[in-house]
Amino acid sequence: MPKQADRYAALRTRLVDAAERTIAERGLAALKARDLAGEAGCAIGTIYNVFEHLDELVLCVGSRTLAMLEAALGAVRSKGPYGSAEEAIADLVRLALAYLDFAARHQVRWRALFEHRISEAHSLPDWYVEQQQVLFQQVEGPMASLMPGLDHDRRRILARTLFSAVHGVVALGLEEKLVSLPLLDLREQVAGVVRAVASGRDELCSEGEIPLRLS
Repeated sequence: MPKQADRYAALRTRLVDAAERTIAERGLAALKARDLAGEAGCAIGTIYNVFEHLDELVLCVGSRTLAMLEAALGAVRSKGPYGSAEEAIADLVRLALAYLDFAARHQVRWRALFEHRISEAHSLPDWYVEQQQVLFQQVEGPMASLMPGLDHDRRRILARTLFSAVHGVVALGLEEKLVSLPLLDLREQVAGVVRAVASGRDELCSEGEIPLRLS
């Protein structure tokens, strides 16, 4: 007979699979412990034998989405070395457009990444934070070529700043918060944001323009 640890591992996978299907099809708000237990074939209380809390289960689904996004970004990035600043900028534009395309293709799943608010009683686990860092590193690579004089901490912050700018344009465009835009126009906006940041890189590298430490 399977050991209890093996049974729990199998149940954990079934629960994450069920949660992933629910989130991908109907969104985060549709996720209910009772429904998950029924689909996975267990009692509601058993969920908490394999997960510390429901937040952990949602993060496991988020981890799968982040892995999909990482693969999508990795597929378009040239990874250098870059022969010119224009090549590095082109790489940043490709990354930004790949992010937009991923969000447009997987809107419900992508939206859940940002809708989920972990309980104040819990904190993001190290493994999830590390997975997020991998995504930012995709952006840091071309930036290191564009701004070789920028120290590591400042480059990390600037990578997050650029991501935030791109994400804001993508979110507003896809969510139609301000105005409904065709995807082609939205792609032009995203590319324009990246090029605008890149064109101001000399000012961004100046001492005092961005904070020295991550909060």
